Amino acid sequence: MTKVPRFSGPKVHAMPPKINATQEALRHRFTPTAAAVSAAPTLQPTPNPAPQPAPDASLHELGSEWWRRAVVYQVYVRSFCDADGDGVGDLAGVVEKLPYLAGLGVDGLWLNPFYASPGHDHGYDVADHCAVDPAYGSLEGFDDLVAAAHGHGIRVILDVVPNHASIAHPWFTAALAAGPGSPARARFHFADGRGPGGNQPPNNWRSIFGGPAWTRISEPDGTPGQWYLHTFAAEQPDFNWTHPDVPAHFEHVLRFWLDRGVDGFRVDVAQGLHKKAGLPDHPDAAADEATGDPVNPNAWNQPAVHQVWRSWRRLVRDYTAADGRDRLLIGEVGLTDPAAVGDYTRPGELHHTFCFPFAHARFDAQTYRSVIDTALRHHPAGVAWVANNHDLPRSVTRHTPTHDEDLPAGTDPAQIGLARARAAAAAALMLALPGAVYLYQGEELGLPDVLDLPPSLIKDPMYHRSNGTRPGRDGCRVPLPWTTSPDHHHGFSPPATTTPAWLPQPPTWADLAADTQHHTTTSTLNLYRQALALRRTIPDLTTTTLTWHNNTPPGLLALSRGTHLTTYTNTTNHPIPTPHPGQPILTTHPTPHPTDTIPPNTTVWYHHDTEASS
Repeated sequence: MTKVPRFSGPKVHAMPPKINATQEALRHRFTPTAAAVSAAPTLQPTPNPAPQPAPDASLHELGSEWWRRAVVYQVYVRSFCDADGDGVGDLAGVVEKLPYLAGLGVDGLWLNPFYASPGHDHGYDVADHCAVDPAYGSLEGFDDLVAAAHGHGIRVILDVVPNHASIAHPWFTAALAAGPGSPARARFHFADGRGPGGNQPPNNWRSIFGGPAWTRISEPDGTPGQWYLHTFAAEQPDFNWTHPDVPAHFEHVLRFWLDRGVDGFRVDVAQGLHKKAGLPDHPDAAADEATGDPVNPNAWNQPAVHQVWRSWRRLVRDYTAADGRDRLLIGEVGLTDPAAVGDYTRPGELHHTFCFPFAHARFDAQTYRSVIDTALRHHPAGVAWVANNHDLPRSVTRHTPTHDEDLPAGTDPAQIGLARARAAAAAALMLALPGAVYLYQGEELGLPDVLDLPPSLIKDPMYHRSNGTRPGRDGCRVPLPWTTSPDHHHGFSPPATTTPAWLPQPPTWADLAADTQHHTTTSTLNLYRQALALRRTIPDLTTTTLTWHNNTPPGLLALSRGTHLTTYTNTTNHPIPTPHPGQPILTTHPTPHPTDTIPPNTTVWYHHDTEASS
């Protein structure tokens, strides 16, 4: 859960329903499997992993430390491809589209959570970390996915959620039943309330999703009881990482999936987990809710969290030592201080953290240069660039021009073509940088957010906890359009389906469907394919060097990679003469243009026979 859209300020919200009232309904939703960790401290043994075929030789194309310059494609499973016709994407749908991902040229895929879950935050409220939710498939289907992906030379990265659980997690249901002061409650943050009758939360912390960070329960005897901490939704109680069962549980979880052949983990809320001892008030506690950033220093970025990542790094290193396959740990660290984020990739900790400032940057040459310089300075082992994900407005939507811009006469500021041109130019700039790149499903199609979803269909707890003040994130999670025809949800579901997709697609997406773009040479899809192919084949793009070109015209960002590749990004609304004219090997402009000119809102890559000069 990364930085969320801002709103005007904190707001008092009605308390959610008593959590214990939902337990019976959740028990009917599903029963945790035998692989779940029981309420007792003893961990369940890991089931025997499925036999894994030898990884395809193409997995080794990037060599050891493949993660340093890989292109990883994020699959939001729920919205990627629906193989069984229930209107929800699934693991079998991911298998079905692996040839598409291989043709795109990605090195890995990151799967958003598909674990057993009541679905209050679409899988980020995990009830069983070692089971596949029936809505998405089965463990056997997951094993098939890993084997098939490896056969295509694609690595598989899983989302792991260590900061919080689900209210349906067996540990939490046991904690509710056990009563105050019990060992079961010590695995979470339960506390007595303040004020008369304990009617006020134990401290002044606020949830990043909006509202108080505490919810009061009813005790087993029906009396008003303790409060529990949830830094996100009320259905996501925070684990107490000072309790020894919690780190032991997650070591078990990591080994469970590593034994099934996965190639690494994306760590959700990596700045979380540990809290300041005593959970004291903080004067800036409301900033978490007001900004959507993890600002409260008592709730986030505690020194002890780095010991967790050192422990996890040792664990994955052991697996690598056993078979020579590098396993990756990449963290979602939402802190706003770049130096603090850099601490998470110190030697022996996480391999990577996402460079969110690139995704948040406005379309401006100097802004991009500052963001890139800062990231390279604080992450000497390599940067993981990102422009889109499941928590952010899509780049096409973010780059829509504003009315106060100096646009050419007659230009409509809401013109989607201009926004898509900027998003493509930013993507080509990102793909030219040293380091790894993470793509989000649909960005290769140039999809915008869907901004007019009916409120009755919006599922995001951020929207509901803010009483609609925040738009939520469902607009960037609408199912992908695979075919031009609107039949069976533009190919998202199989032909026989009669079930609506979980979110509706707009009719304008027909022109953006994958099959339409496949046959259009200048489409966004083919631009991404071309750029990813060049990343693999041009030696200069395999280096770690980046040299800026100075004294360029205002609004023009120019850099060289290696000795023979130069890229230019024109962030203005007018053409700029090219300092080094020649035949480009890639341009984001959809129509032919003079080789000695960079069109407006365009990135161009040039390959020189002689060494490029800065």
